[in-house]
Amino acid sequence: MSFDIELIGSEKTIMSNPDGKHPYFAWPTVAKLQNGTIAVGASGYRVEHICPFGKAVVSFSNDDGETYSEPQIVIDTVLDDRDTGFAVFGENGLIVTSFTKDTETLREKMPQTKECIDYINSVSEEDEAKASGVNFRISRDCGKIFSEIYKSPVSSPHGPAVLNDGTVLWVGRILGIHNHIEAHTINTDTGEMTLRGKMELYKCDEFRDIYFYEPHAVQLPDGRIICHLRAENKAKTMFTLYQTVSHDNGVSWSKPEQIIKDDSGAPSHLFVHSSGTLIAAFSHREMPCGIHVILSSDGGKTWSREHTIYENLYTDDLGYPATTELDDGSLLTVFYAKDNEDSPAVIRQQKWKII
Repeated sequence: MSFDIELIGSEKTIMSNPDGKHPYFAWPTVAKLQNGTIAVGASGYRVEHICPFGKAVVSFSNDDGETYSEPQIVIDTVLDDRDTGFAVFGENGLIVTSFTKDTETLREKMPQTKECIDYINSVSEEDEAKASGVNFRISRDCGKIFSEIYKSPVSSPHGPAVLNDGTVLWVGRILGIHNHIEAHTINTDTGEMTLRGKMELYKCDEFRDIYFYEPHAVQLPDGRIICHLRAENKAKTMFTLYQTVSHDNGVSWSKPEQIIKDDSGAPSHLFVHSSGTLIAAFSHREMPCGIHVILSSDGGKTWSREHTIYENLYTDDLGYPATTELDDGSLLTVFYAKDNEDSPAVIRQQKWKII
């Protein structure tokens, strides 16, 4: 399989807050909406990688990513709202997803500043219970108005997949349960979720020392659902991707198989280009760090070598890339990155094309 890519212009920052006291943005997702608008989601207006102030925000571009609106807050609970994901469904539907860190974790890992401590101390048990877990909201007008917050039993950074028949299928990890991945459908009228299938990887002896999480799935035109799983081992010598396939719309899944080197990176975002090429984007966190993509012309049976679309020689605090296609067939990939260890993370994009 022979692919090459060509970068279009330079990477640029598209979401930041340089003059504010909450300048950190991370864990983005991108999608093209039904009206042609490019939507970028992220966890924004934070002070650090873990803090109590994260909000799920969305910016919109009506000129193929040349300019963006100011980030619109979509999910803002009393806890840290992280990992904004999307699902674009139906004529005008958009689902925005996020999950929260509990106050115990925040107290332990957040910056020990007066602002953070005072804020966490103000959160009641009742408010924490209401906010905790995985949250999502539904828009039926391309992101102008959103529903109440609904709850999900599963979490994934980039959100659900939309199947060929229009079904919204969320493949995610059960929070707090080791190696328990499930697939649930979402009723987009009511927000109700229904279990469709499970990957009970914790039952497999060969995976006992591997931790699988942060899945992302996409359905191919032939009906197969490809799902990538972030995989790490207890020895911390593995940070890679495994792939599993469903032939029955998410009910059952094949045994996951590793598709890149042990230290190549994760997690993955999957996207099907109009040419039929399957694209997986992920972060590489060994120096030189960066954003890598691999491509497949046979629906994930084989993958190309890794291509670099962004390189960072200063810090491994970067990643969670996601890709969408522009009108001319070129690609736009968003990710988060820092200029150095001391600077806040921002959301960036790089345009590129397959050649």
